[in-house]
Amino acid sequence: MKSLIQKLELSKVKGLKKIENVFTSVKNNELKLVNIYFDSSIKKIEPVTNKIFDWSEINTKAKRNKIAKQFSIKNDEQLFLAIPGGIDSHVHFDTPGFEFREDFIHASKDSIAGGTTTIIDMPCTSIPPVTTLKNFNIKLNAIKNKGKVNRYFWGGISGNDFNIKEVEKNIFDLANAGVVGFKVYVISGMESFSDLTYEQIKTVAKIVAKTKKILAVHAEDKNLVLSRELEFKRQNKNDWKHYCKSRDVNAEVVAVEKMIEISRETNCKIHIVHLSSKKALDKIKKAQQDGIKISTETCPHYLFFTQKDFENEKIRNYLKTAPPVKNEIDKKALWNGLKNGSINFVTTDHAGCNPIKEKSSKNFWQVYGGIPGVQHRVSFLFSEGFLKKKISLQKTIELLSTNVAEFFKLQKKGKLETYYDADFVLIDLWNKEKINANEMYSKGKYTPFEGHTFNCVVKKTYVGGKLIYQRS
Repeated sequence: MKSLIQKLELSKVKGLKKIENVFTSVKNNELKLVNIYFDSSIKKIEPVTNKIFDWSEINTKAKRNKIAKQFSIKNDEQLFLAIPGGIDSHVHFDTPGFEFREDFIHASKDSIAGGTTTIIDMPCTSIPPVTTLKNFNIKLNAIKNKGKVNRYFWGGISGNDFNIKEVEKNIFDLANAGVVGFKVYVISGMESFSDLTYEQIKTVAKIVAKTKKILAVHAEDKNLVLSRELEFKRQNKNDWKHYCKSRDVNAEVVAVEKMIEISRETNCKIHIVHLSSKKALDKIKKAQQDGIKISTETCPHYLFFTQKDFENEKIRNYLKTAPPVKNEIDKKALWNGLKNGSINFVTTDHAGCNPIKEKSSKNFWQVYGGIPGVQHRVSFLFSEGFLKKKISLQKTIELLSTNVAEFFKLQKKGKLETYYDADFVLIDLWNKEKINANEMYSKGKYTPFEGHTFNCVVKKTYVGGKLIYQRS
C-alpha cells in the first residue's frame, strides 16, 4: 500500500505533461538531471539523481551517452539542457504600419524557433506609434491573435508635437495601461517618431521617475552625428567608413554622459539600449558604482563583429545598424561587462526589412539599418559565450531570461521553478548549426551571421506548457 506521502506526490503529477531526463542549471557550470511536470505552469521538478554534474563531465557526446547508459535512459536524445524561455526586451515587430518590413506573425515564429518565448516590443516602429493610450489600443487590436509569443510593450515619447501637458498625461495613461517603460531617441531617423533634445529628455525623465518605470534611450549625440554626416555627404563620401565615422565612439559617450547626468538629477531609472563601446560602458560602470540608476544592454552583433567585417561585401549592408559595431577593444569590453554584471542582458534590436529593396544600395547612407536577430540570440550566446568559456552556463541563462524578467518585473517568467509559467526551451549543446538565412522565419531573410556555425541547436520551445516549436 502506498504511503500517504506517495499518494499526495502521485496526485500532484497525475494528468500533467512530463519531460523526462533533462539537465537544468544549478549554479556556475553545474547541472542536475531532472523530470519536469507541468500544465500551463511548472508543477514539479523531480530529481532523477542527487548527483550534481559539472559541465566538464558531460561536455561531449560520448560523455553524455555514458550518462544515459548509467541511468538506463534508452533515448539519449532526451538529454538536452532545459532553460527558461528566452526574453528579448528590445524588438521591432512592426505591426501595424511597417509590415512591408516585418510583421508580428513572422517575427513571433522567428522568436519561438530561436528559443525566445517572450518579447517586449518597441513603440516607434508602429503607425501610429505607441505614444498615447489610444494608439496603444490600436496596437493591441492590430496584433490580437497574431503569433504565439508572449508580448509586453514599451510606450514612447517622440518630438512630434511635443506638448508637456499632453506628454505627462500620456505617460501616466500608458504606465497605468501596463507598458514596461518608455523609449526616447537622442537621434532618430524616423519621421513618425522624432528625437528629443536633452532638455526635453530631462523633463520626460522627471515625469517617468514618478511612475517608477524605466526610460530607455537610444544614446548617440545628434549634433556630432549630423554635423559629420552632412559634411561627408557634401563631399560625396558615401561608404561604410564615413557612416561609422559619423557615429563613432565619442558620439555614444557624449550622449551616455548626458543620460548619466539626467539620471543623477531626476532619480529616473535610465536604460541605455544597444550599447556598442568600451568607453561608454566605462562611464556607465562608474555611474553604477556611484549609485546612479543607469543600466544597459548589448546585442549579438556588437559581441561578434567589428568594423573590419564591413570589408566583407557579402554581409556589409546586412551589418548596418545604429550605432554601428565598433572595434576589437569594444567587443572584448562588452563580453567583460556581461561577465561582471555591468551589462544587464543581451537583446537583439530585431529590425528586419526586405533586403533586396532596402539593403542593396551602394550608397551606404541609404541602406536600411537593422538586423532581424531574434531567431539567433539564444544559440549565439550559448555558442559564443558559454561554450567558448567567456561566461558561465548560469550567467548565460540569466542574460537571456532571468535578468530581463527581474528587471522589468515580469511575473512568473525567467526561471525554471515550480509555479512559474511553463515557458521553457530544450537546447542541444552537443550538436552544431550552420546559419542559413533561408531557414529564418522572419519576413526579412538575411543576417550578417550567414554561414557561421553555432555550436548548439534549439530543439523544442514550449509556451504556456504547449509545444509550439520542434526542430526535426
